[in-house]
This record gives sequence, C-alpha cells and structure tokens, in this order.
Amino acid sequence: MTIIKNQIKDFKNYLTQLGYSKTTLSMLPECVSDFLHHAKQSPQNITPNDVQLFYEYLQIRPNKNKSGGLSEQYINHHIYALRVFFNWLELTGEIRYNPMSVLKFKRPEGNPREPLTQAEIQSLFDAAESLKERAILHLFYSCGLRRNEAERLNSKDVHLKTQMLYVREGKGAKRRVVPMTLKVSTDLESYYLRERTNQVAVSDQEAFILNRAGSRMRGDGYNNVLKEIIARTEIIKQVSLHHLRHSIATHLLESGLSIEYVRDFLGHAFLETTQGYAKVNQHQLNKL
Repeated sequence: MTIIKNQIKDFKNYLTQLGYSKTTLSMLPECVSDFLHHAKQSPQNITPNDVQLFYEYLQIRPNKNKSGGLSEQYINHHIYALRVFFNWLELTGEIRYNPMSVLKFKRPEGNPREPLTQAEIQSLFDAAESLKERAILHLFYSCGLRRNEAERLNSKDVHLKTQMLYVREGKGAKRRVVPMTLKVSTDLESYYLRERTNQVAVSDQEAFILNRAGSRMRGDGYNNVLKEIIARTEIIKQVSLHHLRHSIATHLLESGLSIEYVRDFLGHAFLETTQGYAKVNQHQLNKL
C-alpha cells in the first residue's frame, strides 16, 4: 500500500513538472491508483493481460455517483492515464517492458467533430473583415493551435522571416515548431504591422494577438471573434475553435501527408489521438 502511494506521489510530481492542469493532476494519478489496487502487484510485474482485465472490469463497474455504468469517456481517461504512467516508468528505467505498447482500445464515440470542408474554410476567410480576424483563423486552422496555445502565443514566437511558429508550452508542456506557408506568414505580418501596433497599451504587451483594450486575447475573446465570422457565412453546422484544428488535420491527410507528420504538426503524443482528430480513410491507414 505504501509503495503504491509513493509511486502515485512521484507520478503526480512528474505530471506537475510537465505542466498539466490541476484537473488532470488529480484525475490521472487517481486512475492509475484504481488500476494498481485492482492489479494488486507492482508495475514491474504488470502484463498486457492485467491491463486488459482491468479494462474489462471498467466495462461492468457501477458508477459511484449515479445509476448505471461508467461512460466510454471516463474509461478512456483510465487508458490514457495508464499510457502516460507506463511511458514515464519506461522513460525513467523503472520497467523494461511497457505493457501498453501492444494494446489497442476502442476510442469513445462521444460527439464526433465533423471537420469543415475546404470550401467552408475558404468561406470563413472570405468573411473575415479585418487582418486580426484572418490572423486568428490562421492560428487555429493553418497552424492548428489549441486554444490555450493561442492564448500563450507571444510575438517573439512568430518568426515571420523563417516562416516558423514556436509553441513554447503545448499540452503536457510539449514544445513544437509549426511551419507556415508564405500566405500565412504574410497575413500574420500584415496584422502585426498594420493593426496590432495601433492598439492601446501595445508597448508593454508580449502577446501576439491583442483584444480591443490592447491586452492579451483570451479564449472567450477568440470564441467571440469566430462566432462573428461564422454569422457572416452560410455555414449552419456547429463550428468551434477546435473544429478548425480538427479540420486542418483532415485536410493535411487528404493532401497526402503522412499521419506521423500530422501527429507532430498537432503536437500529439500518440498516433491514436491523431486518428481520432482526423477522418482517416482506409487507404491512409494502410500506409501505417
């Protein structure tokens, strides 16, 4: 019991160093603790069969907070937690064999995000009425940023001459470099030089995108801008900032880029996550 508590504590410290959110810092260690108590043995002795048995147990485990069983999403949280946990143990040399490396699990169906077509994406850009609106569309679609990544983006992270955008702190504190096309870098430069410099209090703002008050644009601000753009189009499907990221993943795959490239472009840790973001056809899966 004490050994498990110490391992969970060390795992939580590891997640803290990676910059995970408070919610995740609570959820992942709890999921791992559930598994270790169910397996009743040390991580060094865990086999793929132990994980499979735990997965089957979750399918029939009653929900503690309401009637019925566990949701697919909640079960998937446990699987994700085990992937991160055993990857950490493998990285630190605590285990020689990662039992998660040979296992595949069904992803939760949930509410699938229907990607926009390229024609619908073009209609969004056509409806943009300012350089800032075009810049925001580029960040979430052309560069595939997450909302918190756009919030944290500073001017020094956007290298216009080399056409590179640097994500300094992505999900799980992962860093990545996002290549930009000439069109994207030109539009971002136009916003920076022609609109951003005219905003209030810009002299002491590091943020690349500023709101009307001259402060860093936050998530709600980005959402409101997107809603305003959508209102000028004939798009009737649900569209969020994350739909734009989902759409670029699909479009990159459709253009013939490998799913490994798209994984790195989006900053995913696992290939399975990228498959969940994009509509991968059978021909593309055969290339894996």
